[in-house]
Amino acid sequence: MSLLPRTAEEFSSAEYWERFFRRRGDKAFEWYGDYGQLCGVLHRYMKPRDKVLVVGCGNSELSEQLYDVGYQQLISIDISETAVAHMKQRNAERRPGLTFLQVDATQTPFESGTFQAALDKGTLDAMAAEEEGLLATRMLAEVGRVLAVGGRYVCVSLAQEHVVKMAVEHFVREGWAVRAHCLGNQDCGSASFALPLFVLVCTKFRKPPPAPVLEVCQGEDGPPCRLATVLELLRVVKERQAYALLRQKLRTDTDGSRSPSLTLCHASTGRPRYTLTVQDSPATAKVPRANHFAIFIVPQGRESDWLYGSAEGRSQLARSANFRRLVIVAMHRDQEYQDMQSVQSELSPMVMELAPPGMPAHQQVPFLSVGGELGWREVVSQGKSALSGEYCVEDVRGEDGLLYRRLVFLDNAGVVQSESRLSSTPAASGRKKNKKKKPKPEAPPTQGGANTATTAVDKTFLCCAHHQVMVAGLSLLRMGFGESNGAPVSVLLVGLGGGGLPQFLRDFVPGASVEVVELDPAMLEVAQQWFGFRVDDRLKVVLGDGLEHINTLENQGGHSYDVIMFDVDSKDPTLGMSCPPPAFVETTFLKKVHNLLTARGVFMLNLVCRDSSLRESVLERVREVFSCVLSRGIEGEVNQLLLCTHGEGTNTFASPQALRKAGKSLQEVLHASNAPCKPEIDIATLLGDLKIT
Repeated sequence: MSLLPRTAEEFSSAEYWERFFRRRGDKAFEWYGDYGQLCGVLHRYMKPRDKVLVVGCGNSELSEQLYDVGYQQLISIDISETAVAHMKQRNAERRPGLTFLQVDATQTPFESGTFQAALDKGTLDAMAAEEEGLLATRMLAEVGRVLAVGGRYVCVSLAQEHVVKMAVEHFVREGWAVRAHCLGNQDCGSASFALPLFVLVCTKFRKPPPAPVLEVCQGEDGPPCRLATVLELLRVVKERQAYALLRQKLRTDTDGSRSPSLTLCHASTGRPRYTLTVQDSPATAKVPRANHFAIFIVPQGRESDWLYGSAEGRSQLARSANFRRLVIVAMHRDQEYQDMQSVQSELSPMVMELAPPGMPAHQQVPFLSVGGELGWREVVSQGKSALSGEYCVEDVRGEDGLLYRRLVFLDNAGVVQSESRLSSTPAASGRKKNKKKKPKPEAPPTQGGANTATTAVDKTFLCCAHHQVMVAGLSLLRMGFGESNGAPVSVLLVGLGGGGLPQFLRDFVPGASVEVVELDPAMLEVAQQWFGFRVDDRLKVVLGDGLEHINTLENQGGHSYDVIMFDVDSKDPTLGMSCPPPAFVETTFLKKVHNLLTARGVFMLNLVCRDSSLRESVLERVREVFSCVLSRGIEGEVNQLLLCTHGEGTNTFASPQALRKAGKSLQEVLHASNAPCKPEIDIATLLGDLKIT
């Protein structure tokens, strides 16, 4: 026997409900939760002395249960004659004061301002199923009419987007306050379909507020989080629904091929606090029977490490932990975390909802970490660039126990844009974040020394492996072109970042003259203030578009460089290639780069491309322009470094002996520089993995 409508629009049909209740008989039908699940939030917004209109009561027991706990002024209405007759008959003796009326909720006979509350459990959802939602809009207007000032419309709903949007926009136009409570999941009769219940509480004001009052709460008594727009509220609702569906999926299935993630936000501020990634072991893995479930806490500042920030790394971490399911937890910047115990206490209720199917009820779930510590991170600067968006500079403690300074673009917070090792511990170091506001650094230096914010940067060490390979690539200048020890080396670098690479070239390559092209003026300021970058007569910066700059140089003629390096990212995340932007690897532009190189010159390209077909297309274009192309991957990264040359003598690239000899010579040159400290770089190892592409 079918008790549910064949089409959604039948929900809004009076004929459907009449048929429904005739078939259902006296048996109560609780659409969206029962009294036990709803009583907390209902008692918060409806008082026993209130006169309450129950809209679309059906044959639910909710009116009866409210009456039994003291709500004596209830009037329950429904469009179905059968439902109302059943309810009257069922309560005639036990609850003589409980009133049931057959009334159309869109046009009631009550005086304006009669009720202090209107309770709706699923009626709005049913009426909004009509194609244009006209019935639902008329019902909301009627509810607004019969409620007194200060009265509340309490609506229990599954919060489909079109329903919530219609209701919230209606009440915002009327000048009402709207608060949404997200309750637990409502099982709608299928193990594969479980959505959370929402309770919309809309309060009637005498005068409209100057700005919309929109709030969301987690649970029946969670603190309200204020939102600015209806779109924000809709986003929060969708996030809660997505989490509920994910949780239901995880409770019923394990899948080692997927690693879904979700973000947990601070209840009062709405700001991201934790990101949880679920990693299941493959079905073929030999996992001890007792190892059902574990939680791994990623140290602060380490979330971008390969082991935690990449799918391959997390898979390896899960294999090492050897549990059926591992939840990997990353902590967010700009959040306070007291200690490991407090983090465990905060996370336990939520992460236990993600346990794998079949886990025993009282199974102990271990929290894992690196050395039992939370790690350490301090944000030393934040800003916003017109070109790169919001960014932050932060100091973190690495796996080796040393401190590192990082530049991170917040629209791609999982990627470290630039990184430098710190040679000494900053004054504010420690496990707990310093709550005192860090003083703003002085104006960036120009031709002089670094300011106090940058004196701790260790310029002898390049953190980025692809930067080390680029330095090692200078060895190719010496192959097949005769000895040039001590000869000037001219370098054109597109992309400044934190300035570590050009500063290293200027400090440790004798005779090097480095010209950097940087599109974003804010990045130059960051490099100078926080990464010890200093311009002088051998290191200069041109602010502008790298494409335009190279076009201009090639058109003018008379310009040439021994080395041209591209280390510039794309701002378009939809592309399959994040570095460089596509225009930099068009054939016509690569030919201009070729024309700007000296006879012994080397072109170096940092290629970051996850799309294999696109990557092969780029390689074909590069090989079309340059006589010989060497490549080297970066372990644990997508980066592929291309070292390209032209002219005679390039066949010597095929000789490992020649590579070793050139690398040894470059190592000697670097260590013979006049810099006060020697660079930490192993040229021979970096060159050992070069391959002809």
